[in-house]
Amino acid sequence: MKQHNNYLNTLLVFFLLLLAGSKSSFAQDTTQIDILSHTKRLTLQTLDDSTRITIITGNVKLRQGTTLLYCDSCVINNRTKLFEAWGNVHINDSDTANIYSNHLRYLTDRKVAYFDGNVRLTDGHGTLTTPALEYDLNTNIGIYTQGGKVVNKKTVLTSREGWYYADLKDIYFKGNVVLKDPAYDIVTDSLLYNTESQTTRFISYTTITDSTGRVIRTREGFVNQQTGQAEFGSRPEIVDGKTSVRADRITSNDSTKIMIAEGNAIVVDTAQGTTIIAGIIFRNTETDAILATRKPLLIVKQDQDSTYVKADTLFSARLSDLYGSKDSIIIDTVKGTKVAVFNNKDSTNRYFEAFRNVKIFNDSIQASCDSMFYSFKDSIFRLYDDPVVWAQKSQITGDTINIYTKNKKADHIEAFENGFMVNQLDDQAFNQVKSTRIDGYFRNGDIDSVRADGFAQCIYYLQDDDSAYTAINESQSEIMDVYFRNKELYKVVFRTAVTGTLWPIRQKGPDEMKLENFRWLEERRPKTRVEMFE
Repeated sequence: MKQHNNYLNTLLVFFLLLLAGSKSSFAQDTTQIDILSHTKRLTLQTLDDSTRITIITGNVKLRQGTTLLYCDSCVINNRTKLFEAWGNVHINDSDTANIYSNHLRYLTDRKVAYFDGNVRLTDGHGTLTTPALEYDLNTNIGIYTQGGKVVNKKTVLTSREGWYYADLKDIYFKGNVVLKDPAYDIVTDSLLYNTESQTTRFISYTTITDSTGRVIRTREGFVNQQTGQAEFGSRPEIVDGKTSVRADRITSNDSTKIMIAEGNAIVVDTAQGTTIIAGIIFRNTETDAILATRKPLLIVKQDQDSTYVKADTLFSARLSDLYGSKDSIIIDTVKGTKVAVFNNKDSTNRYFEAFRNVKIFNDSIQASCDSMFYSFKDSIFRLYDDPVVWAQKSQITGDTINIYTKNKKADHIEAFENGFMVNQLDDQAFNQVKSTRIDGYFRNGDIDSVRADGFAQCIYYLQDDDSAYTAINESQSEIMDVYFRNKELYKVVFRTAVTGTLWPIRQKGPDEMKLENFRWLEERRPKTRVEMFE
């Protein structure tokens, strides 16, 4: 007891020297601190009778309004409105927050507390630890500037500075901010975090890396750990393996596995060498299926001669999902034969579909149809619903057309049922070949030859060495081959018995020399790659 009295006397002398000369009185209103319990209390009056010093020790419990204060010992100065506490300091602010520390300096009139030494703040959801904390009990706002860490369940967030808003359960982190969670890691300079809803809001350049290795870069947005919903703005980018997504705004939902990219959306697949551009793109992050609308454009990269595909709607997914098993056999829908076997790990396990107003363009070949299917496994463009294909001055139509590609360039064309090839000579004259089926072959991207098989008919113009028209050949044969030289029709070879007529050029006008169902569809032809972006 003697030692304890000596401690109190020493403490009292220290505060008398520190606070001597004070002349204002201690307000007895909302700033008043009520002493609820303690072991020992000592109150002294200063010489000028205007300052009263109260020293309390041993399991101290006090109250100011709705705020409870606990400590091992404290000193109260009525004139300076100063309260200082040591040892097991604990403040409970209207059940909004609990704050613990080794030492507290508290301005009782302003209700501002300065904590230091193993500071810990908890709101029932998350816990903040920091070397020092300033806390305003009027606004329920806490500030730290010496580094802090917030732990909320399995989420750990650290930063150099922070502002804690107890009423909102919000914390504003600034400076070297790092958030670690089992689902993802976040690195940024500033962000907002709500401990109740577990929502993280981004307000500066932020990099997010999730557990799958997916990387998200954004300048604004939010992630909600409870709902799995996320939104990113200001032209964010998401890199998921070989696939990257950019747009003005990207939203995602972990429960539905759907990601939506809106506003100048771009999806780049470096494994396939493809790029999709659209007003809005939907992507299933589990199956990697993609749906693009609002003027979508697919670009299949190939050096300087990339292929462009545009339509009202584009869709892409895995071939294995299309055929309903991990290991499946692709069946050619026209031939009815086996094409290939694939599995989910196969880099060519993918297809594209295009619907309505389909246009295809590259420097060597162009096409138009109403629906298209392209498989990366067999590299075939399958065109349906009034398809048309152009190569230089030649046009091929049919009920269905397959374009076989090699090294992403046209290699072979098949036109089934009502095959029709037109080769333009001038505004009025056209070479023509018609048959049940037409096969066209390319060399170095240019049309080299065409075979017409099944009730083949042809009309072609003969020319002299000066390219002047001399006659018109109108013939029929079961099979015929057409050869090109310098991108123009060179000769026709009949492989079976042939019948026909060789018309002198003066006897027949161009309008008379048209096979049944002749059509020249140049107005449907995409002319430039710039047109594909319109």
